[in-house]
Amino acid sequence: MTLETLAESARDIASRSSRNEKIELLRGLLSQVEGREQAVLIALLSGSLPQGRIGVGPAAVSKLAQACPQPAPSSMLTLLDLEEELAGVSAISGKGSVAERQTALEALLRRCGPEGQSFLLDLLGGGLRIGALSGVVEAAIAREAGVHPDSLRRAVTLSGSLAQAGWVAVTRGEEGLSEFKIELFRPLAPMLASPSDDAVSALEKWSPAFFELKLDGARIQVHREEDVAKVFSRTLRDVTVSVPEVVEAVLRLPARRLILDGEVLSLTEDGRPRPFQETMRRFGRSTPDELSRNEVPLSPHFFDLLLCDEQEFLQASFAARREALEGLLPASCLVKGSYFEEPVSAQKFFEQAVTDGFEGVMAKNPRGTYQAGKRGADWLKLKPTHTLDLVVIAAEWGSGRRKGWLSNLHLAAPDRNGELVMLGKTFKGLTDEVLAWQTEQLLKREVRRGRGVVHVRPELVVEIAFNDLQDSPQYPGGLALRFARVRRYRPDKTLSEADSFETVWALRKE
Repeated sequence: MTLETLAESARDIASRSSRNEKIELLRGLLSQVEGREQAVLIALLSGSLPQGRIGVGPAAVSKLAQACPQPAPSSMLTLLDLEEELAGVSAISGKGSVAERQTALEALLRRCGPEGQSFLLDLLGGGLRIGALSGVVEAAIAREAGVHPDSLRRAVTLSGSLAQAGWVAVTRGEEGLSEFKIELFRPLAPMLASPSDDAVSALEKWSPAFFELKLDGARIQVHREEDVAKVFSRTLRDVTVSVPEVVEAVLRLPARRLILDGEVLSLTEDGRPRPFQETMRRFGRSTPDELSRNEVPLSPHFFDLLLCDEQEFLQASFAARREALEGLLPASCLVKGSYFEEPVSAQKFFEQAVTDGFEGVMAKNPRGTYQAGKRGADWLKLKPTHTLDLVVIAAEWGSGRRKGWLSNLHLAAPDRNGELVMLGKTFKGLTDEVLAWQTEQLLKREVRRGRGVVHVRPELVVEIAFNDLQDSPQYPGGLALRFARVRRYRPDKTLSEADSFETVWALRKE
């Protein structure tokens, strides 16, 4: 199979609205290949590279997208060719390797057709979207392999890799999938939460529901066997040496074998959480000294239990996992939470959490199981949302599906002197219709270009939703928006009616 065929098929799948139709089209793709080519296809469909990481970061991918070479008029680059080329990029090391990888990828892009180029750039940037969520890809693999979807889902959970589990499914069936076991020191992809507007939404789904504090720290997963403990980050990176306090706390627990899910953060003397970036300062140190531990002390706070001695909890209900966790941990290491049935009480808990400096609350289904790597409906996150009317001062050209549109917006607020103070960028919340409209409008206001960025007259005001503000040395005002997304354009407002930088600064101080 050629990359161009896969890319065109992916675009076709993305255009379909029927879940079953997507599954059948994906299954049809899988049936067209076999052997090693099927393994590569499964990896690509799962949004990963056959080799895993190849040493190319977001900045390099952005540079490639901005200066993308002319595609081949007719490309016969196969999936196996692609795997070989990417393996060559991955093998590049030593002095000058960054530039050498860039050159190799440019050469690879020249061998791709137009569709293949977009597909590959999305894949390298981690933003591949073919209109098929992982559950749809799982279902297609399960049908093609003739295995039960639950068996495949369990293997994905335990391996943390749809590519790996999918390949075992199609080659070894149910027998191969049954061999996947929870394994200490092999981290599982963390379960994720879906956003929700308020406590009522959660209680309409489950009553009672469990509400707990949402900590603005660094997600961790801790594995312990006897007197050895390791700490893994949200991205499954081993960060043990950066957080000795976590290791010490876990080794004091009355258990021999453990897998715990939680967050680590730094608290003030009165128990309020410090800003997120202060916690992350510690993760930049490979061997924290006593001074850094005193300046930014870290404490672990756990909210889930996946393994305790010989008992696995992946298939257990949240209520059972929470009960076991409460029996294991001291209060200082346990994320505070309670069951609520009444919206008024749950809302008061939420408001108090925000008042106390926490990010918000999590609402959890007491009957839900742990869905590793999934953003399921059994966990909901409730956070206060702020909005600001800001002005667009520039925009970056999009890549992949957004190629040809101005996408990533540069946002600013005017200060009391009329200077525009940049507060961040966002491409979130933009529909195709809005992308087309804003590209037309921004190009009408263009004043200059440079390195994939179009600078514009500050005339378009946009309403931006965001969760909070953080200190940032990257921007001249020292502040940056966190989780910014476009809510709507405000053509009824002019620059003089945009929120001022002083207004933004006042929000930071609250």
